[in-house]
Amino acid sequence: MSSKTNAVRLVQQAGFACQEAFYEYDEKDLNGNHAAVAIGLPPEQVFKTLVAKGPKTGVNVFCIPVCCELDLKKAAKAASDKSMELIPVKELLSVTGYIRGGCSPIGMKKQYPTFLEETCQLYDRIAVSAGERGHQMLLPYEAIIALSGAVLVDIIL
Repeated sequence: MSSKTNAVRLVQQAGFACQEAFYEYDEKDLNGNHAAVAIGLPPEQVFKTLVAKGPKTGVNVFCIPVCCELDLKKAAKAASDKSMELIPVKELLSVTGYIRGGCSPIGMKKQYPTFLEETCQLYDRIAVSAGERGHQMLLPYEAIIALSGAVLVDIIL
């Protein structure tokens, strides 16, 4: 694992404090709860990045706590679309530049509309993928907003 991914560099270049956390992962179990336990944070404070597509808006990015499930109806409403469905895992790399288990809301190939679960405001810092498996970055949620244009919304079940 490299110590400075593109996502980490972008956060640091923007002047935000960013702490990196590395952990062992199992390719057969890329569950975000494992990442939370491994880095010693509650699962509500560790966010996963999901990529979905709407018929009108196309690709959208949603960041939610690893212990939660994305509410596709709320996601569609947030994106001003009539429906939303997760993109197939096999398309993730070509769409975002990231692989499953290493998808970060920061530094994607293209800037997509991004939505951040509003519960992030409960924490000084949240963890998101640093752009590779086994590598998280802890940063203020404001950094995600500044670097991805994320909007705070209620998007979990």
